[in-house]
This record gives sequence, C-alpha cells and structure tokens, in this order.
Amino acid sequence: MRKTELKINLSNLNHNIDVIKKFTNADIQAVVKANSYGLSASEVAKTIDDQVESFSVITLGEAIELRKISNKKILLMQGVYSQEDFINSRKNNFDLVIHNEHQFNIVKDNNSYENLWFKVNTGMNRLGFEVEDFLKIYDKYLNDKDFTLMSHLSASNIPNDPSNKTQFGRFDSLASKLHSNVSKSIANTGCILNFPEKSFDWVRVGIGIFGGYIGNHDLKTAMTLKSPIVNIRKIRKGEKVGYDGRAVALKEMKIATVYIGYADGFPNHIKDGTLVKVNDQDAEIFGKVSMDVTTVDVTNIDECKIGDWCEFFSPNHSINNITSSNNLISYDMMIRIKSRVKRIYKKLG
Repeated sequence: MRKTELKINLSNLNHNIDVIKKFTNADIQAVVKANSYGLSASEVAKTIDDQVESFSVITLGEAIELRKISNKKILLMQGVYSQEDFINSRKNNFDLVIHNEHQFNIVKDNNSYENLWFKVNTGMNRLGFEVEDFLKIYDKYLNDKDFTLMSHLSASNIPNDPSNKTQFGRFDSLASKLHSNVSKSIANTGCILNFPEKSFDWVRVGIGIFGGYIGNHDLKTAMTLKSPIVNIRKIRKGEKVGYDGRAVALKEMKIATVYIGYADGFPNHIKDGTLVKVNDQDAEIFGKVSMDVTTVDVTNIDECKIGDWCEFFSPNHSINNITSSNNLISYDMMIRIKSRVKRIYKKLG
C-alpha cells in the first residue's frame, strides 16, 4: 500500500500567526484561497479562527463552504461579476472587493455599499482601479460611505526594491484625499515583516501562516511531505539513473527509489542535487522525477533500508530549501500536491 503523506502540523499555524502578531497590531485577514493552498481551508480555518479577524478566498463556492465553519468576516478577493452572485454574497454576509467599473455598477444598481473593499492599482498592474478613475467614483458616490481602500505590493519580499516606495507613495497620497473613516490595507506577509509601519488597519496573511516565507527564521514550515523508500540498489561508476539518463554516477553509489512522483504533484523538473532528508541526514535527488517515483542518492546515509522515510520538506527542513533551489515558490510547491497524497492533520508541540 502506498504511504506517501502530507502531514500538517496545526500547532505551527498557530505559532506562525503569533509570530506575525509581533510585527503588527492591525486586524489579521487569513488568506485561505485555493483550499488553503491545498492544505484544506476548513482544517486551517478551524485551527486559526480565534486568532484572526477575517478570512479571504477567491470564489463564491469557497466562501460559502467557509461560512459553514466561521462567522468571521469573509472577503471575496476578486469580487463578483453578476447580479446573481452579488445577491448570494449579500445573503451570506460576505465582503466584496470592487476593482473595476463593471463590478461597481452592480453595487450602484443595488444601492448596496456595505462591506466593500475598493482595490486600486498602485503598480502591480493586474487588478484595481487607476487612481484617477477611483477618485471620480469616490467624489460622486463614496465620499460619505465607509469602506476599505486596498492595494497589492509587487515586491514586498525585496525591501530595497524601488517599486515598494513608489507603491506606498501612491497609496498614501490617495488615502490622504479620502475621509477619515476609510480603512486601509496594503500589507501582505512580506510587507508585514519588512515594512510593519505600513500595516494600517488590515493585514492580509497567506504564505506566512504556513511558514513558506523566505527571510524569517521564526516562521515554521507547517507541513511535512514524506514518502517511504521502496527499493535500494547499488550502481557502478558511469551508470545512469532515470529517464533521459540525466544523472550519471561518478563513482559507485547507492540509489534509493522513493514512492513519490509528478502524479503526486512533485515537480518533474526538480534538479539533481536537491537536498532531502533520510534518517535525519542530508541526501540528494539523483535522476529525473518520474510519474510515480523519485530516485535519491543515499550512498552516505547510515543504515539506510527499505521502509525508511524520505522527507522532502518539514518543520526541520524548510519548504524554502527545495523551492529556492529549483526556481519555485512555496505557494507553487504546496498547491501542486495531489489528492492521492494522504493528508494527516495533527496538533504537535
């Protein structure tokens, strides 16, 4: 029986939010979109519900399922695009992001201005009103309404990137033109840690909850991805391992085959030399990842045998180790893990 596992340490979710709270006094919105990056929005929300003031997701379906678990504020981060979805959102007491004129016309036609977040483009150039266009709407319709002004940073993980200063400047300038009851939100995990003074009223925390942010060692990876060794073989110098013969032995080696592959969501393009853990010792991937298995160099692993676990990331082996060396981001790695990988949820100290 296949035993590939993704174990989620729920206690580390609580720990990571406590770390975030050391940087900010703002209300915390937990971003649990895409089923909490594949970890189960319901399990995550139940674990952290008493630590946060709000949740955010993308789709209406996600929000409806989340409402069964939490009575907290739930934000639809990309809003709605139809009258039907607008009515459904109001019925479930969801907050809505408004980021273009089409969405605003739905609000205007319903004369329903409660629980709205207006997104402006300060430099990311994906979603959001241009500042000048938003001010026209504000002057005509919103100057006596309470709402949240929001934007999104493109490089908050890189403190010295000049775009941060530019985006903060545009956001601050716009906010200064609005009435004093307008709430403000621009901070994601990177902004909270690198620019805590820009926390404002709401911070939106996603990857920080799961310990996938690079640059803060107090945040703990909340997941362990592991799979057992199912075969060990010795190979001679010059022999090749795996598809395309990419990995060539430069000496006599001992190669373990591990029951995880790209059908489980473990990327096919993972490089040779990527570090994993076997028996708490460093081992290296050796050979191209195939659909169902991955091969690992265990030449120097003491007493390695079939049935031993190979850990790809864990609280003691950060997910960032594997993502940063393979041109991935932790979100990408998390969201890839497929349903055939067994998920185990535990509170661990």
